[in-house]
Amino acid sequence: MLLPEHLLVPDWPAPPNVRALQTTRQGGVSLAPYDSLNLGDHVGDNPLAVERNRILLNRLLPSEPVWLEQVHGTLVADAGHTSCLPQADACITRHRESVCVVMTADCLPILLCDAQGSVAGAVHAGWKGLAAGVIEATVRAMGAAPQSLIAWLGPAIGQEAFEVGDEVRAAFIAVQPQAASAFVPGQSGKWFADICALARLRLDALGITQIYGGGRCTYREREKFFSYRRDGATGRMGTFVWLE
Repeated sequence: MLLPEHLLVPDWPAPPNVRALQTTRQGGVSLAPYDSLNLGDHVGDNPLAVERNRILLNRLLPSEPVWLEQVHGTLVADAGHTSCLPQADACITRHRESVCVVMTADCLPILLCDAQGSVAGAVHAGWKGLAAGVIEATVRAMGAAPQSLIAWLGPAIGQEAFEVGDEVRAAFIAVQPQAASAFVPGQSGKWFADICALARLRLDALGITQIYGGGRCTYREREKFFSYRRDGATGRMGTFVWLE
């Protein structure tokens, strides 16, 4: 049974009709190494356990979420006009009770909504999608003035655990020279990247200044979150948003 302590409710000043929640790894039925609330059906877990976990979660949602086939790209699905499992890394909705979801296990989940509560979206921001412009693509698809948007950053891998190569740093600096501030030197041409800082820079460049969340590390908080970089074989958490 899913209990309130098994979930995170985003702390952001969204309008009352914008509802959101973030799962943890707790409260489900999957066995190790997917213990226990694994929502990913593509990671090697028992399909029946994944189905049961999704049923547990669906009791808290107004409709079946639009699950995505995430490919670290920039395509954006519309929850009101799509079938299940579109290949995309973000999802938006303008329709009541259509549920957007992205799954993560170190990548950064981002929620967006406008101040009027007329549109909302969820973004899967791994470094490849973030560098390629998945946030920008989602904001364009939402069709709202960026200045009216509110963002929430969910749990993601912390900088001290996210070591990347020169090519990752170069991809961000090529677009935003100030992105250099989000990288700390490691050893042998490696860098420690702050994925939340990189997302904040992209959001700020769009004119989105109301940014909340961040600071929860999937790698460090072993009991709370799945982490692919820490564990390899592991589950996936979900970040959900919908309009009432």
